[in-house]
Amino acid sequence: MKIALFGSTGRVGSVVFQRTMSEMEVNRLVRRGNGQAASGTEIVGDVMNEEDVMKTVQGTDAVISCLNTDKNDVLSRSMPILLKAMRSHGVKRIITCGTAGILQARKDSRLYRFQSNESKRRSTTAAEDHLRAFLMLQASGMDWTVVCPTYLPDGERLGNYRTERDVLPEGGKSISTYDTGDFIFQQLSDDSYNRCRVGICY
Repeated sequence: MKIALFGSTGRVGSVVFQRTMSEMEVNRLVRRGNGQAASGTEIVGDVMNEEDVMKTVQGTDAVISCLNTDKNDVLSRSMPILLKAMRSHGVKRIITCGTAGILQARKDSRLYRFQSNESKRRSTTAAEDHLRAFLMLQASGMDWTVVCPTYLPDGERLGNYRTERDVLPEGGKSISTYDTGDFIFQQLSDDSYNRCRVGICY
């Protein structure tokens, strides 16, 4: 299997990159090259540049995006480019790293967590960007999974955590970047959460 990986230098993305690099070929798009792509191709470019994204997705079997949000809505602005590249190259599977804020609220399923008092974050800017990207995936017809971790300390690799479809497991407070990255990687060979969000926590 060959993977197109976006966001490979971030906290979760770097964990995913180490897993994929040891087991399969990887095309990864980075803003600055460092030569760490022995089992694939490192493409220096920008996720907002269609040509760079097309080059990254070409010849791959699945896409993983661990892109971080920012104040410029990079997630929702880049998602149409990613989806266009996937359609162009016949790739159907995409796994993204979201946020627990875009899971449904447990006490009122009409609301997303970031809209309810279940979320402790004061700013909703990041969650809104994640939500726009999720809604595009939902309407895309792709085989998507959005992994939605709650509070993400670096922590350690415990390998023992809880997951639940579309909501955060009850009482979930945190999940390490290592266990989140490992779970994202596992979705390449597991379609249990195909076309849904999955909450993950200890």
